[in-house]
Amino acid sequence: MAENVTSLFRSTAAHSPSMAALTREGGEGAGPIDFCIPCNPYFPTPAMFDDMAGRLRDIITYYPSSADTITSELCNLLQLPPQAVAMGNGSTELITWIDHLMVRESLAIPVPTFGRWTDQPMETGKRVDMFPLQESSGFALDLAQYAEFIRARGTRVAVICNPNNPDGGFLHRHAITQFMDAMADLDLVVIDESFLEFADAEAEPSVVQEAMLRPNVIVLRSLGKNFGLHGIRFGYLVANPSLAGRVRSMLPKWNLNAFAEHVVFMLKNHGQEYMQSLHQVRRDRLDMASQLSSLPGLTVYPSQGNFLFVRLPVGAEGTVVRDRLLTEHRILVRECGNKIGSSSRFLRLVVRPQVDVRRLVSGLEQVLYGTRRGAAVPELGTGTNYSSGTAAVDRLVGATNGAGMQGLAAAATGHMPQPMPAAAAAYPQPMAAPAPTPAPPAHYPAPAPIPAPAPAPIPAQYPAPAAASAAQPQPAGPTPPGVPARGGLTAAQVRGTNGLTPAPASGWPNAQSWPNAAGMGQVG
Repeated sequence: MAENVTSLFRSTAAHSPSMAALTREGGEGAGPIDFCIPCNPYFPTPAMFDDMAGRLRDIITYYPSSADTITSELCNLLQLPPQAVAMGNGSTELITWIDHLMVRESLAIPVPTFGRWTDQPMETGKRVDMFPLQESSGFALDLAQYAEFIRARGTRVAVICNPNNPDGGFLHRHAITQFMDAMADLDLVVIDESFLEFADAEAEPSVVQEAMLRPNVIVLRSLGKNFGLHGIRFGYLVANPSLAGRVRSMLPKWNLNAFAEHVVFMLKNHGQEYMQSLHQVRRDRLDMASQLSSLPGLTVYPSQGNFLFVRLPVGAEGTVVRDRLLTEHRILVRECGNKIGSSSRFLRLVVRPQVDVRRLVSGLEQVLYGTRRGAAVPELGTGTNYSSGTAAVDRLVGATNGAGMQGLAAAATGHMPQPMPAAAAAYPQPMAAPAPTPAPPAHYPAPAPIPAPAPAPIPAQYPAPAAASAAQPQPAGPTPPGVPARGGLTAAQVRGTNGLTPAPASGWPNAQSWPNAAGMGQVG
């Protein structure tokens, strides 16, 4: 039975088999403790689940309302103009349409990151320019270097995930706003804020308001992750009405299911519980990071997501650790060997309640050290069916210079693309192995607070864009409050005038009980 379970990882094209598949292969009983799929463990509340269960027959029997109706209700809650929002059947549906409609030739993305931002454009024949995040700097994204990379490559679309998946790296709002203005001549800038509601490094970190002012910016946001309901598949984007309308016009009338409708319409009565769940996740993140940091040789990177990126001790191989945790301890973790820019020495671990974390730490102790603390599990031998993905990463990013699947095929035939310009930066070299960590005492010390990541440096001057052709719009600087950007909205329109006023939210204990569009409202 154990072999059947672990074989699922070798037979799936995704990074992990579904929980349903693992449960079927694992025999009777509940599935494993899930440290793999990053969603909120405290929401919906048990009462909300009971409500959905009681209405299950009607929910699955009848058609849902149109996407416009569901979107309008969500906009009421978030105080956003519906014209600037498009809801999708999960954020991946929206990524797919962004690629089809707005990525003409090339897209830049820091790696490692969410796999659909690299895979989706490559599947449609676009050039993907991958900017490698450096392990030596804790995978922090330097926006000045990223801007230089985009200019050197001539990329037309830029993507930033904030916080980034899998490392949880965070950028402050003013830094991203400055980057968006510096990239005003690009076809598109996407800010993926799928995990931003779990961040606490800044009171109002979202750039949704700034996105509506600009003609070439889209902010992508998730609902399944925040609400703990990945199976429902719903998310949304925010942009100026022109961009949002292009995406909305391509979506089916019933692209949102009846479960999504039911949840959106019940949210107005549960804003307080939702905010409390986010605060609990943030507290759990600190506690979990402290507990994991006490394990010898394990490196935990600062995160603002609801997950932690960890490097295993020297000699430990991620697929072995993953399989043993699953078969011996019924714990599911995300091994990151198939993430471009990562390797099998890294795991992404979702933040969970303390009782589950204690079980994870105990399992890691037994798998990594056994009876001899500090002796990590061995590397995989040759001839194994597993692959850490490292060789594929080197070929895809290094040999093809980010040219995607087409470049990989060229590498195989010996017809290599031209070298990348010097400013584009070579793929990072592996770090030297750290010195052995001494074994801790039998009783772990009290957890120390994990420092928040330092903000990325803001360049005094971003690199100037290349000379625009006659067919391209001229670059635009920062947008003054009362002046609309090309095809965008004025700040006054964003605040709700000129026919774009959203209906006020109702049914809340007080005005601050439901989070605003930035997801950062206060608990009353």
